[in-house]
Amino acid sequence: MKTLNFFLVFFIVASGVFYFYFKTRQFRTSQVFPIRKKMFASQAGIFLGTLLFFFGLNQVLLFGGTATYVIAGLFIIFGAYIITFNYKASKHYKQFVDEETSLNKN
Repeated sequence: MKTLNFFLVFFIVASGVFYFYFKTRQFRTSQVFPIRKKMFASQAGIFLGTLLFFFGLNQVLLFGGTATYVIAGLFIIFGAYIITFNYKASKHYKQFVDEETSLNKN
């Protein structure tokens, strides 16, 4: 049980780090590349969703009670929704990044 909690906490922290990494990349990307900014925003959203998902799982394992299960279930469902939505968005934007780069070489 402790090792599972350790891994969940590791994934929560790693998700937070990657979220801030991609948010920083989004903000530091030039205004000339709006599609790339959207791609980085959606990748940051994926890691925000994983943070919520793993946080919900961690709460279910640590605490008992009806209120905990309901709120943690909401975190898990909402995190899974954010992951799938942003994954689709990131996949959509990735196909246009090379084209955007070639158009802005001038």
